Order: sequence, then structure tokens, then C-alpha cells
Amino acid sequence: MQFSEIIGQDDTKQMLLRAVQSNHLAHALLFDGPAGSANLALALALAQYVNCEDKQPTDACGRCASCIKTQKLVHPDLHMVFPVANLAKGKTSEAYLVDWRKFLIEHPYHTLSEWLETVGADNKQGNISAEEARNILQKLSLKAYEGAYKIMLIWLPELMNVSSANALLKVLEEPPAQTLFLLVTNQPDKLLITILSRTQRVAIKAFTDEEVATYLRQQLNLDETTARRFAYLADGNMAEALRLSQQDTQSVEQQTWFADWMRTCYRQDLIALVKQADQFDGFSKEKQKGLLDYSLRMYRDLFLWQQGAGELLRLPDEEMAFVRNFVKVLTINHIERIVADLNEAAYHLERNARAKMIMLDMSLTFSRLIRT
Repeated sequence: MQFSEIIGQDDTKQMLLRAVQSNHLAHALLFDGPAGSANLALALALAQYVNCEDKQPTDACGRCASCIKTQKLVHPDLHMVFPVANLAKGKTSEAYLVDWRKFLIEHPYHTLSEWLETVGADNKQGNISAEEARNILQKLSLKAYEGAYKIMLIWLPELMNVSSANALLKVLEEPPAQTLFLLVTNQPDKLLITILSRTQRVAIKAFTDEEVATYLRQQLNLDETTARRFAYLADGNMAEALRLSQQDTQSVEQQTWFADWMRTCYRQDLIALVKQADQFDGFSKEKQKGLLDYSLRMYRDLFLWQQGAGELLRLPDEEMAFVRNFVKVLTINHIERIVADLNEAAYHLERNARAKMIMLDMSLTFSRLIRT
């Protein structure tokens, strides 16, 4: 990945280039950006640049042996750690490297749920285990094989458990010589404060609508109107824009499921609510979390519409029609209570509470609340 392949982010690119060229690059960088941003892409571009054998003023050369290996993600001094599920294949990143390389070479704007779906995680959640931390320490104990730096790229370090986070903290405190840590996060608030204090934050902005539309036109050859429509709906999330452009059915399924759930709650159809809870229980863990995230987004949109800020909404026609109709039966108190319950449900789901009980409890609560 070269800097020139990343659309926009010019200020961040210049800052990273100056840091390398002036020999003021911190030993640990935290690329902090929202899901679907350029945080992972910029980390990969920096990894290629620092070990490039013929650095140019504005980018890696893209032609030397180091660049070619880094572009294929097979450079011996580029080590990558990412969340994996507890599957038969293994508990560490190394067991999934072939899948990971294919996944990342496609494009660097993927999300966690897409990665777990790729490896067939089904109902399991992704995490970075203590065993992974031991591998990190072992790899970093060796000298750089052929590059100027050993690079440890960690995607979503917020998914480290306590043991692996403490192990990372130890090596960040006493980093081996010529070692560069690139941490790529979507939720820095979930990282240990001590880890945050030992990294230099690189703030990554979401893409603008124009940047997303340009990328879709250039990479997917979409027409101007279609590219702008997808960019508008994605609201700066490149992963979402790519899903929309590939006519992914996930968003449609989520909208249909959510609308049906709310209508059933309003009708107080208890038999149907029990069936929906059973259906929810049968979904994969990531799909369950995705549905709760979607529900929270929709209630945010309902709140904005109710407060007269409808111009801020970026919704397809079907979702906008649902918002206009459903908001008529809600008050501010309804929305506040439902959002609190959805957040609590996500908390318990993350900690492996029974999904059926969570969904049924919410459904019965919402059913009473909406009709009050």
C-alpha cells in the first residue's frame, strides 16, 4: 500500500512523511479513526515507506524488493496481529495469515464483522489472546531480517484481553531497537490508559462524501450519480460505501428485521415476539451485535427527526419513510429508555448472556413502553 493509493488525508500523509524523513518517528503510533476510515491503509503505507529501499519525497518507490514484499504482505519484518475467533484452525493470527492477506489485499477498509465472516467465525467473537501476546514477544526478540525496522501492526488492539494488553504494555515500555509499533483502532477508549500514554496518536478523519464518491468512480467505475448516492448514504464510511456498491443485502435485512420488530412490539403480539427472540438467538454473534448497532442508529435518527433536525439524516427512502411514520408514536422519554435498554443489551450480549432472553426481555419492555 502506497500513500498515493489512499484518497484524501493529505495532512496526515505529510505528517508521517516528515516524521520519517527527519528521523522523528515515534516507536509506537496509534492510528485512531472510525470504522471504514483510512487508519489501516495509512498504517500499511507507513510500513511500506519506512522499509523502502529507494524512498521518494512523497511516497515509497513501489518497485524495490522491500516494497513488493510489503505490498503482498509477505515482508519478513512485517508482523501482523488481528482478532481471531476460537476455531479449530488456531487461536493466533499466524494460523489465519493466508486468509488475512487475501482479505486485506482486496481493500484495506474492511470491518471486524466482515473479517470474522470470512473465516467462518459463526457465533464466536473475535479477540486477541494471551497466546498471541507471547508470539508478539517472541517475534520482537529477533533482529530485523532485511529491513530498517521490525514492524508490529496490530489491528483493533481494543480486543486484547487483559493478559495480552499487559504483555503489550511491557514491550511498549521497553521496546527493542529499531522496532515500530502500529496500532490501528476504532475505539481507543477501550484501550488501557497506560497503553494510550505510550503511543503517539494519529487522528484519522472519516472520508468526505466527495472522497468516497471519487474512490467508487475510480475503483469500481461507477457513474457519477450512483457513486454520490452511495457516498451520501455511507456518511464517510468507506466499508459501508463498498458494501452498498456491491449490492450487499445486509443493510436491507437489518432494516426489514428492525421495522418488523418495532411493528410487532407496537401490536403487542406476544407470540410473534417470542418467535423473533428465537430467530435472534439463532443468528451469529456478530449479526446479533450488528442488529443492535443498527437499532441504536435508527433511534438516533428518530431522535433527530423528532427534534426537527431531519436534514441531518442520511437514509434510503424506505428507512426515511419508517422514521417519519414510527416517530409519531414516540416521545423523548420513550427514545431515552429504549436507547438505554439497547446499550445494556449490547453490554450483556458482549459478555455471552443468552441472546434469546436479552431479546425477549427488551421486546416485552418496548411493547409496554411504546403503548404507554
